[in-house]
Amino acid sequence: MPGGRTRARSVAVDGAANRLKFLALTRGRALWEILQAVEPVRRRLNASLIDQAVGEMPPRPEPLSTMAGYTSWASLTDRTYSGRHLPPVPADDSGRPTPERAADLFTRGDTMIPCPRSTVLFAYFAQWFTDGFLRGDVNVPRDPRRNSSNHHIDLNQLYGLDDAATASLRTFEGGLLKSQILDGGEFPPHLCENGEIKPEFAPLSVIRFAELTGARRDTLFATGSDRGNIQIGFTMLTVLFLREHNRVARLLAGHHPGWDDERLFQTTRNILIVLLIKVMTEEYVNHITPYHFRFFLDPRLSSTLARAPWHRQNWASVEFNLVYRWHGLIPSRLVVGGRELPMAQTLVAGALIPGPGLGRLFEEASLQRAGRIGLFNTDPLLREVDVASIADARALDLAPYNGYRAHCGFPPVRAFEHVSGDERVVAALRELYRGADDLDLYVGLFAEEPGSPDAILPPLLTKIIAIDAFSQALTNPLLAPRVFRPETFSPHGWKVIAATRTLSDLLHRNVPEDPRPRFVGMTRRAEP
Repeated sequence: MPGGRTRARSVAVDGAANRLKFLALTRGRALWEILQAVEPVRRRLNASLIDQAVGEMPPRPEPLSTMAGYTSWASLTDRTYSGRHLPPVPADDSGRPTPERAADLFTRGDTMIPCPRSTVLFAYFAQWFTDGFLRGDVNVPRDPRRNSSNHHIDLNQLYGLDDAATASLRTFEGGLLKSQILDGGEFPPHLCENGEIKPEFAPLSVIRFAELTGARRDTLFATGSDRGNIQIGFTMLTVLFLREHNRVARLLAGHHPGWDDERLFQTTRNILIVLLIKVMTEEYVNHITPYHFRFFLDPRLSSTLARAPWHRQNWASVEFNLVYRWHGLIPSRLVVGGRELPMAQTLVAGALIPGPGLGRLFEEASLQRAGRIGLFNTDPLLREVDVASIADARALDLAPYNGYRAHCGFPPVRAFEHVSGDERVVAALRELYRGADDLDLYVGLFAEEPGSPDAILPPLLTKIIAIDAFSQALTNPLLAPRVFRPETFSPHGWKVIAATRTLSDLLHRNVPEDPRPRFVGMTRRAEP
């Protein structure tokens, strides 16, 4: 933890009902294993626990968006504005520090505070996965009210946000995506030549492209996302899913010689999107939660939950965007190809992948420990992101931390000691804020102490993540009762979906250049 702990935060301030649920799910491992061994019981528990998790907040549609402080037809339909869970609450800034001073609360010192369970691969996946649908405004100047998202988990990191981008990435032969072979492995083609985007990739873009030298531009890969080259982990995951797309397309072509390119491509795309949702549910979510029950993507789940009040059109909220600023996960130095590099050298660094190979880099990320999510643990390189996050929240008049605790069924905190038992955190909050009611949502989310030593996330952040993650993923059109069946994916695609639970499954069938078994996981391997 950041400083000298004198006592643990009292969990009594989380309320008896919340504490009872947490204890029930994190105690009695043997009983949970027995329950999960009975398939009908396991299915029922899976649906019930997901429904209960999403039901912790009022369901969509939200009465308000970031368009205005009142409801209108436009605010209920224009999804270029972000949703919002609570109405605007104009605040008296005399009780709050400037965004710059508040951001100092996040800055890491000389030593990273390690996460008890997470690997760097978890950090990589969290950024890559959420950047697919939590996309802020890309215009200059940026408008914090707006977003550039289509609000779906649709693997646009690989396929692009629109038809023009998708078309530029396709070969239009055999359902394949364009690729090249580098050092024996399959990679996306390079985006640029002589420092300029190739005409075939005109619909694609790269954030901060103008800041890159011509030589650096020539190392960029052509990917569906403008952030596809932003960080090495982001690029690694896009390359992995590119390989899986082309592998599955070739598999389908072999079994369905009468299918044309369009059907092969679209069916493969359907399969890959569901593979992403499956990995999200069965590896990523299960890593985040400290529960003994293991969630899974059940083909019957959509029929069970289709009538749930929260089963509505996807619309990412501004709060959901804020809770995913998990910068503390990223170490200040990352192991890449046997070398320990400063974080800055892993940005726009796709050229580092082909030499060591995808398999080795995934294993290195799985063996390196991630940082703890919380205060005093973000590399200074990312400080401006924290400043912008706090400033955006204030520009949108987001309710304070206590307002969201109440919205999510937690009692308000009345003292900073109720937020954290760490004396450094308490002292820092007391120095900057007049009282607990003035605490910014963004600061409170990460100042709050996890509910147990093994938990990765604090209680309020966990609840918002569970509510929005499940309600955004399980409303995907491909999971609808009449869609999520073998006819949509082909019998062979259905088998691919059934055989996939983790990133390790995906990786080990997509590294022909280096097929040896490797440890690949978001959860740290048990130490001998």
